[in-house]
Amino acid sequence: MATARARYVVRRLKKYGIVGIVAGRYIEAGYSVELSHKTRLGNIDILVRSRGEVYAVEVLHRGIYTVDQAKLLQEKAKLVGARPVLILYGRQPRLTAEALSYCSSNGIKVRRVPSQK
Repeated sequence: MATARARYVVRRLKKYGIVGIVAGRYIEAGYSVELSHKTRLGNIDILVRSRGEVYAVEVLHRGIYTVDQAKLLQEKAKLVGARPVLILYGRQPRLTAEALSYCSSNGIKVRRVPSQK
């Protein structure tokens, strides 16, 4: 159950689009989030922290995700000392077979979040 403050923050995050919607779900679950965390390899969409755990979350909402992008996510997560998580938002984003096997063998969590309409 989300507190009133968490619900307020979730509403404020909707201006960030799909990344804001996904970040709002983490806030409702009790995590703290940081959007567009900068690293030398590029931005991490969402950096999630709670109880000593850190997750580097990348949100994909269209297109095809390849092995090279999965390797880049893993390197970005290693820079900040986080576990990599890939969120596929909606029905459109796809993973190639090679990318899926790479993610499962290297500890990258892949989650699909249904779109809210």
